[in-house]
Amino acid sequence: MAILLYIHGMGGGADSRIPSILSEELRCYCIDVVVRTYDFDPEVGARQISDWVQELKPSLIIGESLGSLQALRISGIPEIFVSPALNTPLYFSVLSLLVMIPGVGRLFDNIYKPRQGDRQPLHFTHRVLSKYMNHRRAALSLEQRNDEVFAFFGSHDHYRRSGIVSIRTWKKYFGDTFAIYDGTHFMEEEFVRTILVHKALTVLGVNE
Repeated sequence: MAILLYIHGMGGGADSRIPSILSEELRCYCIDVVVRTYDFDPEVGARQISDWVQELKPSLIIGESLGSLQALRISGIPEIFVSPALNTPLYFSVLSLLVMIPGVGRLFDNIYKPRQGDRQPLHFTHRVLSKYMNHRRAALSLEQRNDEVFAFFGSHDHYRRSGIVSIRTWKKYFGDTFAIYDGTHFMEEEFVRTILVHKALTVLGVNE
């Protein structure tokens, strides 16, 4: 059975919606979708995910939103991205200074508190947020980037207005390896069941 490792976005986790739909759709093709909750600290998360890659030996990785940076730190495996938020660390570098003001970190913890369930705990501290720029540099290093990559961007993704999600940034590093779907940042079910499933099967060389 082929393994697809799904790397969730900020505040996501083992019970995230998109990998659950993928699992349902791909089971009949003998493809096992694995998603696990990793740490918000990017370096701790990178070590966890590296261990999972060694354990699972996935044939395909899908990275979602902020999780795309974690996916990009893995080499030698084809990757698909959903709304890659490659510029989030640029905002986190500013936020890392703001959270040093008493009460600001707690405020953001409450604003971005994940839903109940097996979800990534979010704690906005200077120590964690200040690591994200190096995390981004490691993810976008061109010296080790020769893998097959492809990204999906939503035409109505509100994070594109702020630049957190940026087609221009994607094209700078990866060229025209992307497509735009008529949806939001959080890929709707109809697109998961059609374009995302189709792309995953195509990359894995499986006939529909």
